[in-house]
Amino acid sequence: MKKLRFYLIFLILVVLAVPAATFAAESETSAVETIKEELQANINIVWTCIAAFLVFFMQAGFAMVETGFTRAKNSANILMKNLMDFVIGSLVFFLVGFGLMFGATNGLFGTSLFALSGTEPGTHWNWPFLIFQTVFAATAATIVSGAMAERTKFISYLIYSGVISLFIYPIFGSWVWGNLLLTDNNSWLAKMGFHDFAGSTVVHSIGGWLALAGAITLGPRLGKYGPNGKPRAILGHNLPLAALGVFILWFGWVGFNPGSTTAGNGLAGYIAVTTNLAAAGGALTALITSWVVLKKPEISMALNGTLAGLVAITAPCDGVSPISAIIIGGVGGILVVFSVLFFDYVLKVDDPVGAVSVHAINGLWGTLSYGLFAINGGLFYGGGFKQLGVQVLGAATAFVWAFGLGLILFRIIGKTVGLRVSAEEEIKGLDIGEHGNEAYSGFQIFTTA
Repeated sequence: MKKLRFYLIFLILVVLAVPAATFAAESETSAVETIKEELQANINIVWTCIAAFLVFFMQAGFAMVETGFTRAKNSANILMKNLMDFVIGSLVFFLVGFGLMFGATNGLFGTSLFALSGTEPGTHWNWPFLIFQTVFAATAATIVSGAMAERTKFISYLIYSGVISLFIYPIFGSWVWGNLLLTDNNSWLAKMGFHDFAGSTVVHSIGGWLALAGAITLGPRLGKYGPNGKPRAILGHNLPLAALGVFILWFGWVGFNPGSTTAGNGLAGYIAVTTNLAAAGGALTALITSWVVLKKPEISMALNGTLAGLVAITAPCDGVSPISAIIIGGVGGILVVFSVLFFDYVLKVDDPVGAVSVHAINGLWGTLSYGLFAINGGLFYGGGFKQLGVQVLGAATAFVWAFGLGLILFRIIGKTVGLRVSAEEEIKGLDIGEHGNEAYSGFQIFTTA
């Protein structure tokens, strides 16, 4: 009897212990999963912040490229513009633009993210996302500076730079990326399947089409076209500075494209590969094209070819093969050479740094290239014309929106505060006329027209 009692007690203990052990194991597994999720979330935050800092550094790259490709007498003016468009862009995008782009209503009134109102300090993800999107907005604004260099009033630049970051960029951005933070919004292009992973259209084409509107409204620099209408070369004063700027931009693009994953995972590495290959492809084909067409391996074309390849791959970087990335970048390098010559000789649009050709034309090409080369759904991969059609719609919408509003904006500024400096100021240089400074004191040549 005692043995029977012992066995019964032992059996009861075993029966009770199994669920307890199972519960303990499940609890331990749950704790491990929670730790993994928290760790991944923190990795995502750190990677997104690092990427944002890299994109911010691109402001220095734009400043160096634009300064190097223009004349010494306007250097301080260009540096000031590249500083202030980030300053103003940061403020207005925080106060209004971010809410317009990512709020629940994507509108000026009623948005839940006006100046991040309602966001608790503990909601950590909103802050990295805000700074990452802020540097993108500033990039779109600074693209415009290059095409309008050497003849734009500083006060006018401050005004239109603010309007771009306040309204023009965020509204279009909401149509493509507005659902990245909240799903209940009006991102109609995204819902149609339009694909722009990191901004060939949202950032670069928007900035490029605005730059075209500005350059057309301003007119060419004094002395750019002779009496017969033939363009004259106005050489940049510092090609080493321009080359440094391109290398900085290339480096910063690692934040631009891989950073747009906003997640620390293997996809970021894959995108870094496609981005780098496209840049190399663009530089090589631009070099070869300029060698054939201009009879010399032209350095400014090769530099812009690098940027053209980077702009082109920005939309499709996550969904095309490495070989396709080389082709996309290579086509971009060819396009930028012929585009610069076309705007210069045929349309007679004076773009001192080739901003329209690099950002608008290659932003367009990069956006369309996804419809051709996308591994999932591209025309060349058996996907038919559906994706390409959506890409065309998105790119066309960007042109109508940015170029149309750009013409209106610049004409309003021209009729009010004025858009262009006087002929005397332009000849003497905007450094002295607008700022009372000289970038290279003691080396200024005032007779340059």
